[in-house]
Amino acid sequence: MALVKPDENVNYQEEFITNSHGLKLFTCKWVPKRDEPKALIFICHGYAMECSITMSSTAIRFVKEGYAVYGIDYQGHGKSSGLHGYIEDFDSIVHDCSVHFSSICENEENKGKMRFLVGESMGGAVALLLHKKMPDYWHGAVLVAPMCKVRVCSCA
Repeated sequence: MALVKPDENVNYQEEFITNSHGLKLFTCKWVPKRDEPKALIFICHGYAMECSITMSSTAIRFVKEGYAVYGIDYQGHGKSSGLHGYIEDFDSIVHDCSVHFSSICENEENKGKMRFLVGESMGGAVALLLHKKMPDYWHGAVLVAPMCKVRVCSCA
């Protein structure tokens, strides 16, 4: 898989954080180098994927349009700790994302900025649950082939 070439207008950074269960979680961000971001975008990756490579081209495109983009590898995914691909409790993933994303939003430089979620596949389910958890907090969500169940009801 080819990596996206670094862009002179994009500042990319990586960091590990520790969740409430003591697991190290990989996080990354792409922000404009010169301009203040007009809004914040939080990416939720799919099953057995990770944010730093598979979501990089999407993140760079958003940054070129003036947005700051943040990602986190779920426990057991990408560069984060945990048994690879194993999800013991889906709510833990949503909780980790919620804590990390809201902490970014509460940083002084980000207060008052609009907040959007982007979720692909299983990340679409994560984004939906994040939005459901705090519907007034998020300004919108983009779901790309979301993993979700549609219940069909026959009404008499």
